[in-house]
Amino acid sequence: MSFPISLLTGYGRYVQKGFARNRETHEHLAIYGQRPEVMVISCCDSRVTPECVFNSGPGDLFVLRNVANLVPPFEATDGQHGSSAAIEYGVCGLKVKHIVVMGHAKCGGVQAFRDNANAPTLKGDFIGRWIKLLEPAAISMACTPVDHIEDPQLAMEYAGVRQSLKNLLTFPFIEAQVDAGRLQLHGAWFDIGTGELRVMDPATERFSTAEPHELRAAE
Repeated sequence: MSFPISLLTGYGRYVQKGFARNRETHEHLAIYGQRPEVMVISCCDSRVTPECVFNSGPGDLFVLRNVANLVPPFEATDGQHGSSAAIEYGVCGLKVKHIVVMGHAKCGGVQAFRDNANAPTLKGDFIGRWIKLLEPAAISMACTPVDHIEDPQLAMEYAGVRQSLKNLLTFPFIEAQVDAGRLQLHGAWFDIGTGELRVMDPATERFSTAEPHELRAAE
């Protein structure tokens, strides 16, 4: 089977434009390694690309993408903990200063959880078990709702971000860095159709539209 021609075409444009424009940056990164200050935990949805949303270049962001931008709670057990390994490397290896958990509109993982929440077992060999991580978020949303919105999908997307932020603090090395003031945790949500970014207020856990920094500076 041949390699996808669309990828080779895109690679051609990248070499001629993107790489050429950032050649010195790439050479510096190759020699000295990466030193991103921000880690973004985002959904693997192809419509959501943190590098594009934040207009970031090579070496700017350390990105972890998985289904529904979920963070599992800390577990010191045998097994393959891919997301936890990436988080550990970002915090302990790269020493990032910020972790942003970014949800998004029309999240398929959240929708799958909502569609199958009452089923004895969620569908899929892996996806079903993975999105069960949203169960505590659903319980919290039902018992102590933070949002007063009519859209249950949006409410669940928000609740998932909040739960992932709570789960981050179950990692001892994250709790220690946060307590020492060396690491900050943030929640965000992105609307695919409108390009709107909403940021969570850590005090109220409510989401509100972010104002682009460039526009503030120009006023």
